[in-house]
Amino acid sequence: MDRVAIIGVSMTQFGVREGSWIRDLLSEAAMDCIETTGIVPKNIDHVYVSNMASGEFEGQTGIMNALVHDIGAIPAYTARIDQTSASGGAGIYAAWQSIASGQSDMTLLVGGEKMTHTSTSMATEIISTLTHPVEYKHGVTLPSFAGLIAQLYLHKYNASRESLAKVAVKNHKNGVDNPHAHFRKEVDIEAVLNSPIVADPLRLYDFCPITDGSAALMFCSESRAKKITQDYVVITGIGGATDTHVVHERREPTTLDAVVNSSNKAYEMANKTPNDIDVAELHDMFTILEILQSEDLGFFNKGEGWKAVEQGVTDIDGELPINTSGGLKSKGHPLGASGVAQVHELYHQLMGTAGKRQVDAKTGLACNIGGFGNCAITTILESI
Repeated sequence: MDRVAIIGVSMTQFGVREGSWIRDLLSEAAMDCIETTGIVPKNIDHVYVSNMASGEFEGQTGIMNALVHDIGAIPAYTARIDQTSASGGAGIYAAWQSIASGQSDMTLLVGGEKMTHTSTSMATEIISTLTHPVEYKHGVTLPSFAGLIAQLYLHKYNASRESLAKVAVKNHKNGVDNPHAHFRKEVDIEAVLNSPIVADPLRLYDFCPITDGSAALMFCSESRAKKITQDYVVITGIGGATDTHVVHERREPTTLDAVVNSSNKAYEMANKTPNDIDVAELHDMFTILEILQSEDLGFFNKGEGWKAVEQGVTDIDGELPINTSGGLKSKGHPLGASGVAQVHELYHQLMGTAGKRQVDAKTGLACNIGGFGNCAITTILESI
């Protein structure tokens, strides 16, 4: 089977985008990607939009059809991909399938969300509707899940509270060199540990910001990519999986089975193991999530991911750099855009165009999760 290639990427500025609404953000990323690749919009067969809640946040639906109109890609087939905060990863899966199946010769994926015009409490309320109705009725939110799991993890594995803070410190440091990041400032451990409590033991700096932004990727077959450009990467493995909707029904709360199962599928397809990964972008909506994923992806033994953080293994100059982009923690988390932005970063790392963030990498992995591990998509990319 002809491999699926990504021939171009783009990303808007993440942050508070006053005056820009969801259609503006999507069009900005889409047109930048189109201009980068030189593809004529009318030659794009499929257009996918990764977005969780444009209707709830902005009262705007039908954004995928509007985007095709706005960028001049009529009559392309289009669909909106919603898999909550994993919508970006799910969009990558849909775009990959469209090319791999032969249904599309050229596919554009754009992920985006407009969130900052609402209050923090309203944004949290909208995002928390993805929880089970019974849990939601009792006031359960994703931050509360994060606090409960973090407490359990620290107790079960005798982990240090400082290791969670060091995830935030590391990712903020990486974000300084990312021109698209929401936050481009360093923080120290004391600032993290002294910030206001949100869900004990997690504090304000353990959480990613509410963010506006968009990112885009252009997909085609590798055989076609070779005729267009030498600047492309290939998706060699991809897998998706779900876990129980109700978190307390899981076999082991500190294990994200959706991450385990999706990554196993991706590794098998790519004929890779965790040891083959040179750089990774993980879904650090909360600091504890980066550590859990690093274990469930097989990078570290269960209960030892926090030690890797303490030892600097996941630093940008460590053995396995994680979240060189700054992660969701520093780069920001516009829900539908986050998974797309992860691959945007890996594309640049594999192409050697990441600037001051550049690491030595031939194989990269992105893991985008929905809810608190309710679903996950793992993507493995390689340079040619």
